[in-house]
Amino acid sequence: MTLTVRVITPDKIVWDDAAQEIILPSTTGQLGILTGHAPLLTALDIGVMRVRPGKDWRAIALMGGFAEVENNEVKVLVNAAELGDKIDREAARAEYTQAQANLEEATKSGDRAKLIQAERALKRARARFQAAGGMVQV
Repeated sequence: MTLTVRVITPDKIVWDDAAQEIILPSTTGQLGILTGHAPLLTALDIGVMRVRPGKDWRAIALMGGFAEVENNEVKVLVNAAELGDKIDREAARAEYTQAQANLEEATKSGDRAKLIQAERALKRARARFQAAGGMVQV
């Protein structure tokens, strides 16, 4: 038995396939889903969703949203998402490095709005870089 997994953004369907297992970046931590999981509705954080359609895992960068699990169907509704193997790793690394520098500048400036914006940009850049296969220090 498998899970039916759909990752949907406002403008496209990023994933629509069966999977053996998935790991979601919920707002309370990583959440593993297998067949037979109890019904669930959870908020998702910006992070990496892992999907195992067969033997190998696939990564999808998620930009926050919600997931619903019911009757071996997982619907992931997010603001944006990207398959990890479609992300240019070096471009994602450069984006992550720049986001770190921007966060340092925002921290020094003391501007609360800039700091919040820089923190969110860093989370997005980290998710994209990790989904592309990059390793980051937390």
